[in-house]
Amino acid sequence: IVTVNCARVLKADHHATNGVVHVIDKVIATTTNSIQQVIETEESLETLRAAVAASDLNSLLESKGQYTLLAPTNEAFEKIPRETLNRILGDPEALRDLLNHHILKSAMCAEAIIAGLTMETLEGTTLDVGCSGEELTLNGKAIIANKDVLATNGVVHFVNELLIPDSAKTLFELAQESEVSKSMDIFRQAGLSSHLT
Repeated sequence: IVTVNCARVLKADHHATNGVVHVIDKVIATTTNSIQQVIETEESLETLRAAVAASDLNSLLESKGQYTLLAPTNEAFEKIPRETLNRILGDPEALRDLLNHHILKSAMCAEAIIAGLTMETLEGTTLDVGCSGEELTLNGKAIIANKDVLATNGVVHFVNELLIPDSAKTLFELAQESEVSKSMDIFRQAGLSSHLT
């Protein structure tokens, strides 16, 4: 699937006497804002704006290049426990890992993303893309709320759920998601729960 500024090419290579025509499925609008400027102007990305500033990623998101930002909305941040959010926001390394887990190394318009694809993030982790009906899914969840917001240095898709990488989780949070419940009980009984958090 070929796209031009996220417009799908319907028919390519119509040769004319003075050039070539490609038929696309929408009008291409002028794009003037960088990804950083998109974050700064969107009300629904207020929490993300503060997180990006705290992790010094502003310069990356306004630099030349072609990135995809899976931008967590305010709603996405509100879904995680306040204690977990405060811990990540207060830990510069965990916060940077979290944000880099939402940035892809290349510009990927939704139209051109193929289900079954594994996409690499700036953090070096991977995200699995699938589909549920007509909706794209990330790691099995249909969480893309708004797609294909174009920027001069890439594209932004708004997501309504936070994608937290393992590197931004505590041992306790990781253990809760795996099959080690009995081990967790033993740690708790031994009074060592605090070490896992």
